[in-house]
Order: sequence, then structure tokens, then C-alpha cells
Amino acid sequence: MNPPLSSQVVVVTGAARGIGALMARKLSAQGAKVALVGLEPAELKAVAAECGEHASAWEADVTDLDALVAVAAAIKDRYGRIDTVVANAGIAIGGPLQDSDPRMFSRVIEVNLLGSVATARAFLPALAESRGYLLQIASLAAITPAPLMSAYCASKAGVESFAHALRAEVAYQGVKVGVGYLSWTDTDMVRGADEDTVLRQMRSKLPWPANKTYPLGPAVDRLVAGIGRRSAHVYAQAWLRGMQPVRWLLPSLIAAVGARDVAKLAPELKATAATRLKPVGAGGAADVSASRTPAEG
Repeated sequence: MNPPLSSQVVVVTGAARGIGALMARKLSAQGAKVALVGLEPAELKAVAAECGEHASAWEADVTDLDALVAVAAAIKDRYGRIDTVVANAGIAIGGPLQDSDPRMFSRVIEVNLLGSVATARAFLPALAESRGYLLQIASLAAITPAPLMSAYCASKAGVESFAHALRAEVAYQGVKVGVGYLSWTDTDMVRGADEDTVLRQMRSKLPWPANKTYPLGPAVDRLVAGIGRRSAHVYAQAWLRGMQPVRWLLPSLIAAVGARDVAKLAPELKATAATRLKPVGAGGAADVSASRTPAEG
């Protein structure tokens, strides 16, 4: 029997805005004590204030293991336990690999994949004590590749595989691990991607229902319900579940269709390469130029 959310202490990374912020609000509305972790202290504190007296904000870069370990210890000291951790922080870049800044590409992998690994390392001791739950936020990008999004797809495929492997490692300790899948959801990250003309055109060519932008509220409701059930898989849009049985077909299909579309857009890609220099969307970690990026969560 899973403990009710009203009795839990839940940590959410990338919680300053978007998915993470709304998740914190909805969890607190169900009585959970929430600890918000990210790199935008003013925004984190504002969200924590909306979540009530049992919420708190903690500034940390998810790629800094020492900082996360210290934050995990401080959160446990404050609340006495940690029951659930949502590894949500992330960033993205778009465009052809050859035109991308290698440092930016590496930073996406560092934040999304290695940041998730660091989050698990830092919080697993507390989750083992509480026999708790880790929800790793992945993406439709973990299920199917997408041209012009190679860094993001690689990072999200990586976190999905990482979470699946980790589930077997920690099950004997009573810790459950889940993976959350989202399609294009109305967040800063998706709006940022849509500001790029080529990425917007590529997305419009995807087959329905993958070419739509979905409202944030219902997606987060599904994630929160999955946390309550401690589900192994949580689908923020119901149709994503149906992608799993056919995912083996998708790389070949995307290779054929995507190659044609990228060839058509090649002149525009070259013309706009110079403007595609910074991560779109989201958060919990600073980018390579040390400016803050907003949170995916």
C-alpha cells in the first residue's frame, strides 16, 4: 500500500517554472510537503510561497553532486524524511549537429542525463530509508528520435534507460523508480523551440497526435496521479502509452521521412545557424556561458 500524498515529503528539481512548478503546486494542494530545487532562487521562493507553509526552496545546480548532497541532507534535516523525488530539471537545444556549439550539446547531456544521475545519487540514501519513490522525467524523445534534436533525444533516451536499470538495482531496498513521458507540452521549453522557424516547421510535419502542443494542467495531473500510485511508467498524454509497442518501428520511419524534410529545409537551416546559439526552455542548471536557463520543470 502506497502512502497517501498528504503524508509525503516530495522533492522536485527544475521547480521554478513549468512542469516542476505546477507539480509542486498540485502536490501541495493534496497535502504533500514540497521541497523545490533549482537555480532561480526568486522564482523558486515565489512558487514555494504559493505552496504554503510546508514548502521550501533550495538553490542547487543538478550537475553539482556536492551541492545536491548538501541540499538532500538539509531537506531531510528540515522534514525528517524524503519520500519522493522527481528528477525534472532539463534544457534543450535544436538544430543540426554540425551547426551546434559543442559546449551547448555537451551541456544538454550534462544537465539532463548526468544531472539526473547526480540527483539519484544524492537522494537515494534518504529514499532507501523511507522506502520511497524516484520519478525520472523523460519524454516522447526517449521513445522516438527526432532530427534537429539529437542532444535532447540522446539525453532523454539515456535517462529512460538509466531509470529502468536503476529500478532493478534499488528494488530490494523497497525503493520504486518510475519514468514519466511527455509529448509537446505548453512550457517555456516548447514555446522557446517554436520561436525557431525551422524547428516549428519540422514539428508541424510530425503525424497527429505528435504535432500538437498539449495543455500543461492535464499533463501534470497525470504525473501527480502517477506519483500517488508510484507507477513504473507515467504518461502525461494518454496516447503515449500506445507508442511503446511500436517504438521499434520508429527509428526507420523517422530516418526515411526526416531525411526528406531536413533536405528540404537545408537552405533555411544554413541561413539561421548563427542565431541558434543558446538552449531553449528549461532548467535547474546554468548554461555554459553561466547565464541562467529557465526550467523545463
